[in-house]
Amino acid sequence: MPNQRMSIDERFNYLAIQYDRYIVGDRRERSGLLNEMVEVTGLDRKTLIRRMRRRPRRERRKKQRGCCYGAEVQQAIRVIAAALDDPCAERLKPMLAQTGAKLAQHGHLLMTSTLGEQLQRVSVSTVRRIRRRQRQDEPRRPRRAPSANSAVQAQIPIRRIPWEITEPGHFEVDLVHHSGSSASGEYLHTLQMVDVATGWVEPAAILGRSYRVARDGFRRCLARLPFQLREIHSDNGSEFMSYHLFNFWRSNYPEVDLSRIRPYKKRDNRFVEHRNGALVRALVGHDRLDTVAQTLLLNEIYDRLWLYFNFFQPVMRQTFKAYVGGRVVRKHEDVRTPFMRVCALGVLDPTVQRELDGLYERTDPLLLHQEIEGLLDQLFRLPGSEPGHTEDIFETLAYPETP
Repeated sequence: MPNQRMSIDERFNYLAIQYDRYIVGDRRERSGLLNEMVEVTGLDRKTLIRRMRRRPRRERRKKQRGCCYGAEVQQAIRVIAAALDDPCAERLKPMLAQTGAKLAQHGHLLMTSTLGEQLQRVSVSTVRRIRRRQRQDEPRRPRRAPSANSAVQAQIPIRRIPWEITEPGHFEVDLVHHSGSSASGEYLHTLQMVDVATGWVEPAAILGRSYRVARDGFRRCLARLPFQLREIHSDNGSEFMSYHLFNFWRSNYPEVDLSRIRPYKKRDNRFVEHRNGALVRALVGHDRLDTVAQTLLLNEIYDRLWLYFNFFQPVMRQTFKAYVGGRVVRKHEDVRTPFMRVCALGVLDPTVQRELDGLYERTDPLLLHQEIEGLLDQLFRLPGSEPGHTEDIFETLAYPETP
């Protein structure tokens, strides 16, 4: 049997080529060709003899198969996909039954035992086909389009966080610039922290890149973080490689390891770089944001996004990677949310665990998603800064008196 299975079209093309040799061969040659075709296609010998009676050609079914999943299942998949921000079928399918029960709890679905069993049984391919048909009838909302210090660096080692690490608390950190088409003046940045082991995300909006706002952004993230911080892994930007920020970590969090990527090697921070595009850019876009009001509102959005993404967004995590025959073979573990991964590792304090469980039970993911969309509409209606007017960054700080 072959190591890699042929597709149906590939099998028909192969048999059509072999047919020309088979039809003119004698008994011995046909026997040898049949042996070869059995080995290549994996089909039974008798099946191949019947196929070789005439030139193999793929034909349409005379009678198409009926629909296995009716309107009730398809409507449930539509509502669940909307609540989870329309993830791919591979991420959506494992969450159907759990999220369906959650939405039924808040009155968005009528969950029956039959519907729950069908959501559990439906395959990834079927979910993909259903969502493909549904998207044809749904008006797609367009994404927002565009309208160091060397002494410090010498003290921070260069390394990569292994992708297979299982201990939570090792965070990749980066800034996403919201400068629009011009990088002049002060504008907003998104400070984003992504845990390599669990996919847990901590975002914060800051106005400018000074030490004061960077420190405040980290304070915001650490105040929400439910488990221990073990490592900060950043790029070599001056906002991270400053003496004041280095002293902040060493004075307040001496147990936290600091590390940095190789110069000009963004792939060393591959997890946070992926989230920069798939989460921040997909949500906020590329418009210029540069006022105090926009900073405060974006942080309100990120407070809700923290809950929505970490508790309800399914994440795929790679568990195996190897090169086989010139190709990269990857395997992934069961699709779970970052919160589910953190709970499975057993690193949460019992009191924190109870608080997070209660927060999850009280939260309606569909309503939360709608709140985020509504706040985003408000954000893009806010005016930008006026020429000659200076924005006061102190109005954006959550911890202005923190030393």
